[in-house]
Amino acid sequence: MTTRDIWTIRSTPDAARVRALLTRLTADADVPAVERARFLTEFTTRLRQCLDTGGADVLLDVPDTAVPGADPDGRMRIVVRPHGRPAWRYTLPCRAPVPPPRTGPADLTAQDLADALLAEDEHTATLVDRLTEQEDLVRLHREELHHTNQGVLALHAELETAAEAQHELLDAERAARADAEKARRLLTFLADASAAVTASLDLDDIRRRLPELLVPDFAEQADIWLFDDEDALRGGDRPAAAVTAARSGRPQHAAPHPGGLPGVDDLPPSVLSPDRPLLCIPLTAPRLLGVLTLTAPGRRFDPDTAVMLMELAGRWAVALDHARRYEQHRDVAEALQRAQLTELPTTDGLRLAARYLPATHGLNIGGDWYDAFVQPDGSVLAVIGDVTGHGLNAAVMMGQLRTALRAYAVEDDSPARILTRLHRMLRHLQPSLYATALVARFRPGDPTLVWAAAGHPPAVVRAPDATVRVLDAKPGIMLGVPVPFTYEDHTLPLPPGSTVALYTDGLVERRAHGIDPGIERLGQAMAALSSADLENLDASADALLKPLLHDSERDDDVCLLLCRSLPDPAETAP
Repeated sequence: MTTRDIWTIRSTPDAARVRALLTRLTADADVPAVERARFLTEFTTRLRQCLDTGGADVLLDVPDTAVPGADPDGRMRIVVRPHGRPAWRYTLPCRAPVPPPRTGPADLTAQDLADALLAEDEHTATLVDRLTEQEDLVRLHREELHHTNQGVLALHAELETAAEAQHELLDAERAARADAEKARRLLTFLADASAAVTASLDLDDIRRRLPELLVPDFAEQADIWLFDDEDALRGGDRPAAAVTAARSGRPQHAAPHPGGLPGVDDLPPSVLSPDRPLLCIPLTAPRLLGVLTLTAPGRRFDPDTAVMLMELAGRWAVALDHARRYEQHRDVAEALQRAQLTELPTTDGLRLAARYLPATHGLNIGGDWYDAFVQPDGSVLAVIGDVTGHGLNAAVMMGQLRTALRAYAVEDDSPARILTRLHRMLRHLQPSLYATALVARFRPGDPTLVWAAAGHPPAVVRAPDATVRVLDAKPGIMLGVPVPFTYEDHTLPLPPGSTVALYTDGLVERRAHGIDPGIERLGQAMAALSSADLENLDASADALLKPLLHDSERDDDVCLLLCRSLPDPAETAP
């Protein structure tokens, strides 16, 4: 149940009485002071607006506390209905039972209005106190906000500092990665270039490879100045920096600005290259071989790249020195071996032709030899051999074997007994050195070939009818193997017009295929020769070498000795 009152307001006194009545009712209902003051202020403003437009009706709706079970903590509802305009509605929370109005606005006395006016002062004082409290709270909140702002600013500063530090770390990490990648590329190039220049012992090949590797990535131009000890100080039209490097043995940098290169002396710009820096690196291994002069690919040389270039120049110098030593050693060994090769004898009934080709790869000269000489009884001993090892030692040992074989042959013409004595000698003189050999005897008037082999590839025989046979009887062990051994003679009928090929393994052996396919190819090449071809035995030797060596790298010596028994002139006469 509720109590409803409707009041009509048409004048300012009506509005003042209604407001005074509502002031007392809201105070009795213990409406919160702030809510009450806010309501009364806004209500007064609304009434003023209504008076300007012809008045209004105010509806008061109060809960009836006299009814049993009614809610004592009800709500007060007030509706202002201006004439000709939408209504305004207010609902006020009441913390105490709301008594019904004892009087209406018209019944208010002057005392009631005065009390209402005094009550407004109390409301105003309450509002002022509440505003003071709110101002204190606002000030406190402002202080807290200020401290919070200071903390936020400090946090922002710390975050900014942390971000800058993170950026610096990222920049440092990127720089470190770039340096590591650069170092990796330089080391990879150094390793690859070192392998390229040290893979060969050919002086011209080594000299050609380095500029090809450096230009254009690491140098615009690369000049190599090689000299001998006696003219090391002569520069000619070389840059002054190169001459200084040759004299001092230290790398020199010539440019308009200092290079800052580690271990390098700075000089003024070169007259021959005033616009581009020059880096002149001595080639020492351990003696001074020359100077490498590099023209910078850009405005300057990078310090790390310069260190790599100096290391590469040192390795290249070592490769040059090895190549020169190799050529000297090789020339000496080849000259010694060629000096010991036999001038083939000329005898009735037998023609001889020989070829010796030194190895073109590696220091493999000195082990292969051939020999042919006439015995006192007119027979001819043809010898082919190969000493293990290479170089001067093998060439010297080959000469000793050749001399010993000739000496033993004076006393005995049996190929087997000669090899047996050579085997004993080599075991005694050179326990760690071995050799292979094949000795064949041709006797005038005797159509029989006698031979013995010591671990050597078998001879190949071409009959007059172009059939080919490999003398593959089991050979004896290699000469010098530390076990006693007695070699055996083998015989073969040799019709006039037959050709016997003695050779070393360099002619027929290939790493990828072994020796047997090479022997088969030699037999096919011999079978392809006609009788007319064999009339010129030297040309026949060249004709055999061509198909057998065209696909070979020649990393070993090659010896070939052809022995052709001639037909009896009486048998061939018409």
